[in-house]
Amino acid sequence: MSAADRWSVELSIREHEDETRADARLVMDNDPHLLGHGTARRNPSDPNVMEIGEKIAVARALSDLAHMLLGSAAAQIEDITHERAQLHM
Repeated sequence: MSAADRWSVELSIREHEDETRADARLVMDNDPHLLGHGTARRNPSDPNVMEIGEKIAVARALSDLAHMLLGSAAAQIEDITHERAQLHM
């Protein structure tokens, strides 16, 4: 990695009725992007506070993205070492 490498995460949030969906897209120099997904559902008896559902859905999308990124790193290690990589969060 050089000092000029730049990665960014783009978040998108969609709401429909009692469900909020979020996507977290990791855009990396010289690599295909990774895309994590998250969902939150509001219990009908809970107050309608959109920000809470957005935070939960985004957190789940970022967590999904983090697991994919760790899996990608493990696969690269295995390709190089020809041994099973065990990476943990």
